[in-house]
Amino acid sequence: MIITIVLVMASLIIFTVIPLIKILVQSFISYDGTLSGKAYVRAFTSKENFNALTNSLALGGASGILSTIIGFLFAYCASYVQMKGKKIFNLIAMLPIVSPPFAVALSIILLFGSRGFITYTLLGLRDVNIYGFRGLIFAQTLSYFPISYLLLNGVLGSIDPSIEEASRNMGASRWATFTHVTLPLALPGIANSFLLVFIKSVADFGNPITIGGNFPTLATQIYYQAIGNYDMQGGAAVAILLLLISMSLYALSKLWVEKKTFVTITGKAARERVMIDERHIAKPLSLGCLLISFIVIGLYILIPIVSFIKLWGIDYSFTLDHYRYAFNIGMKGLKDSTMMAAWATPITGILAMVIAFLVVRKDFPGKRTMEFVSMLGMTVPGTVMGIGYVLTFNTPPLAITGTMLIIVLSYVFRYLPIGVQSGVTSLKQIDPGIEEAAADLGANSFKVFTTVTLPLIKTAFFGGLVYTFVKSMTSVSAVIFLVSARYKLLTISVLDQVDSGKFGVASAMSTMLIVVVYIAIAILYWVIGKLGVNKKDIKLV
Repeated sequence: MIITIVLVMASLIIFTVIPLIKILVQSFISYDGTLSGKAYVRAFTSKENFNALTNSLALGGASGILSTIIGFLFAYCASYVQMKGKKIFNLIAMLPIVSPPFAVALSIILLFGSRGFITYTLLGLRDVNIYGFRGLIFAQTLSYFPISYLLLNGVLGSIDPSIEEASRNMGASRWATFTHVTLPLALPGIANSFLLVFIKSVADFGNPITIGGNFPTLATQIYYQAIGNYDMQGGAAVAILLLLISMSLYALSKLWVEKKTFVTITGKAARERVMIDERHIAKPLSLGCLLISFIVIGLYILIPIVSFIKLWGIDYSFTLDHYRYAFNIGMKGLKDSTMMAAWATPITGILAMVIAFLVVRKDFPGKRTMEFVSMLGMTVPGTVMGIGYVLTFNTPPLAITGTMLIIVLSYVFRYLPIGVQSGVTSLKQIDPGIEEAAADLGANSFKVFTTVTLPLIKTAFFGGLVYTFVKSMTSVSAVIFLVSARYKLLTISVLDQVDSGKFGVASAMSTMLIVVVYIAIAILYWVIGKLGVNKKDIKLV
């Protein structure tokens, strides 16, 4: 047990804490090796960096508000309104997870760009510029509102219907009940949804690099400073700024929002909620959800369609040339992506369950520190982690930059928190007496963990496996700093094709990636089913 604790703590410090410390140190080291705070002066006084900061905050605020509004609409319809087609909501929630993070941005360019199907072909508009703030708001809202929907669906679904029925029985209208009962009870969840989307929007790299144009954000500015200008000190300073914003928002969501909660589930049995079926309420809400659903599904379906079009915006004839070219130059990236994700998945799953077991079941010095450090990956933006890994593992004793190992490790410690969180939640619901009985019968800690604990938390374990594989396959922000000529990733190849204006090839590669991810999920679900786990219990967010 002592060896396990030491090894886990050492791995967390080396691959999570030290890269962040290295960024902080690098931000104070100038070109000649002397200590200097000039990078921070430039970070706050440079017009580009100041614009990137204000742009990121404005984008995060706008995306957070719009995503939360749409997410609440979907969640309210799912929990309160009698309507058909609710199953489509789960499909929409799944699409952003299994697709590349820039998929929506790519579709928006194809529809509304200078040669877009709607703007150019149908409307005949010339010199249309979708790049920048408008395009980013559109892309990020449609990418992140499913997260708000999933979070708020759980919040609204947990409200006891009898509270609202009491309001109605006392003569309140549906609107009064909604504004004075339902909305106040859901307010902590709404605030949490806004902060979560705000964090993700500020840290997002895929959409800004694809459709941002001349609208810089902090995430893209880190990349341009470090890779484009070879200014590691400037890139590190901007990375620290982005990290502080992300961690402050995450702390706010934990410390403030979680205190503003209400207990609505009691020991008393509550009957099932009576759904709203009045046509003047149900029909407008249903139409709103279905319209947005149609737009979202249309954007994702557009990608495989474009992959078969010869030259989008000019020649709409059918062709397989994009796939021939994509298989030619992208097959290595697909194989490498799948192989690295396959390596990272079991390592992340096992390490997450070990950490959860130690945190919940064992008492040792530094337990809270271990839990905190293991959850850091949830708050650290991908670009920050990427630059931290480059700075840390570029020199001995761990000179692993340019290898497969550094990419696998970045996956493991970036997606570890979800598995740890699921494991901790599951373990807290299991009576420790079951494990104590095994220990009393002579089983050591390893035997207890592998034969008793792990089978009891297998749902959380396999959920972590599926999540890690999917996110590793579609990752961009961290690995863009870590890829080399020796090992390629399909997501980075797609970005290269978008940058070159080869949208047909980019769409073909994206389609290949989505198909492989769905096949892998189907295989994982089949294996999980054989082991007695219901796939409906597996949560990908």
